[in-house]
Amino acid sequence: MQSWSDTALPTVPGAGPPLRLYDTADARVRPVTPGATATMYVCGITPYDATHLGHAATYLTFDLVNRLWRDAGHDVHYVQNVTDVDDPLFERAARDGVDWRDLGTREIELFRSDMQALRIVPPREYVGAIESVDEVVEFVQKLLASGAAYVVDDAEYPDIYFRADANEQFGYESGYDRATMDRLFAERGGDPDRPGKRDTIDALLWRAARPGEPSWPAPFGAGRPGWHIECSAIALNRLGPEFDIQGGGSDLIYPHHEYSAAHAESLIAGRRFARHYVHAGLIGLDGEKMSKSKGNLVLVSKLRNSGVDPAAIRLGLFAGHYRQDRMWTDAVLTDAQARLARWRSATALASGPVADDTIARLRQHLADDLDTPKALAAVDNWVSQALEYGGPDTAAPGLVKTAVDALLGVEL
Repeated sequence: MQSWSDTALPTVPGAGPPLRLYDTADARVRPVTPGATATMYVCGITPYDATHLGHAATYLTFDLVNRLWRDAGHDVHYVQNVTDVDDPLFERAARDGVDWRDLGTREIELFRSDMQALRIVPPREYVGAIESVDEVVEFVQKLLASGAAYVVDDAEYPDIYFRADANEQFGYESGYDRATMDRLFAERGGDPDRPGKRDTIDALLWRAARPGEPSWPAPFGAGRPGWHIECSAIALNRLGPEFDIQGGGSDLIYPHHEYSAAHAESLIAGRRFARHYVHAGLIGLDGEKMSKSKGNLVLVSKLRNSGVDPAAIRLGLFAGHYRQDRMWTDAVLTDAQARLARWRSATALASGPVADDTIARLRQHLADDLDTPKALAAVDNWVSQALEYGGPDTAAPGLVKTAVDALLGVEL
């Protein structure tokens, strides 16, 4: 599947400290230690609706990681999937009276245009679930052979499930107790009441073919992939075990990331799926959780079509720390637009205060678990000095402009 167009990153003089990020599994901030090539897998969209600000906040988080790695001189192998065959897609297509393939194609293209407008550096590999079916089939065969998977006793629909107890490490990523797992499994796409399962939280690997649903041939019977196994196969086959970061929104911690890791770890016993599990907070609107069911989604495309500069969207979402659940309000957008205007005015000056310390602090705050509020404050301080007092350094406005572009992705 084709990604969106690349975004050129300017080079900033100097270097910053190594990146440190909060790891969900270890529940602490610790160093990220990639080799010459840094590796990252971030879960992509299920393309049944347009890109909303929750999506944007997640992909902006990992765009910062990508930019910081590149600023540190790493090559970055970034992989993202698209779940282009799944129940929510079929349900929305049936509701709207369109073919699910056409719906998926339309929303994927809108997502690409939103990502490009937000100046998010594209993944090196952008992989659809449909493209990876053969990989999933091979993976499921191995899990069946190892005893980590089983076929439910159902003559009509012999679905295949993963045994949650097959991986001794199961549960380490989320750290949730069993009661929390039970609740979230039911709320987030699980099927605890499926007859024939050995445990209510065993996760679907392969859904046997049903009338009216797409299916693909497999040695164990025609069907289609479950959700979690798709990401396991795509990431493991492209990045190998123990890649640097698995990322996504905090609502993916369990069950999705817990199971995608457990599936893979059942085949690479004793090794972690990823070295770091990184999760972005959720975005609400005016005091309420933002969700499709509430009908209160703020869509990136609608903001763009109304004339909002995508750079202001970036700054508005960066005003809060990436791990915090936070609200999007008119005031957040207004403040972001005002900040953007001030930054552009300051970097358009013929000269300004010396910028070296500002750039160093920008790098330092971003390397410290992506502390964007402090990073923005560092730039704000230079901007205030430049606008109020000026300065003798003719190179400084250009240096700040370049650093903000390269590290924050904001074009001034």
